[in-house]
Amino acid sequence: MPVQPGCEAFAFDGGKVGALMVHGFTGSPFSMRPWGEFLADNGLAVLGPRLPGHGTRWQDWYGEVERGFDTLRGRCDQVFVMGLSMGGTLALRLAEEKGDDLAGVVTVNASLLTLRKDARLLPFIAKLVPSLKAIGDDIKKPDTTENAYDRTPLRAAASLAQLWRLVQADLGQVTQPLLVFRSTEDHVVEPASGALLMSRVGSTDVREILLDDSYHVATLDNDAPLIFAESLAFVRAHAAVEA
Repeated sequence: MPVQPGCEAFAFDGGKVGALMVHGFTGSPFSMRPWGEFLADNGLAVLGPRLPGHGTRWQDWYGEVERGFDTLRGRCDQVFVMGLSMGGTLALRLAEEKGDDLAGVVTVNASLLTLRKDARLLPFIAKLVPSLKAIGDDIKKPDTTENAYDRTPLRAAASLAQLWRLVQADLGQVTQPLLVFRSTEDHVVEPASGALLMSRVGSTDVREILLDDSYHVATLDNDAPLIFAESLAFVRAHAAVEA
């Protein structure tokens, strides 16, 4: 399938501080592009990879994130990672593995679990049913779309659940400065994910900002300007070199 216009990976040149922007499950760089453009306009080097198609496994998505990190690290003195939903999950995994090589982490409605009882059956259902209805476009702002997949691939969802368990187990290894955005009304990621993150993360420099006027895809919603401004301030506060 051809990539929809605007959903391609993006990259913007900048200074010695980089930002790696990671999109969410069944999404694309489209949901991160305005945020990335804002950071680039303020002097950061920005990279927003397009994760492999969602018939794949979490290892494939994470591999793309690692390649993006290595690219930015090769030309920047410091790199921050910023992720939406599953992109936040992958960002946390990157933090768990990269340690001091990663300068800081920003998550927006990161997914770490689900309390739905039928989720336990997902590995079995995925063998029988390839996909279910889409989960995209949970956006409060009228007439706004994230151009997400029109179906939810179940094998990929089962793989995401495997990633959740891995990230949960190692949250204590996330010691970098952490900025957490969480929508107070989110129809995709349950509040328990945010609570788990805040209770188990190893970082001592942690700040949570609640988003009262956005749903799940907050990077395209009413609170997007707040996310953009606060994330830039976070980078400038924690960068060892001028951003």
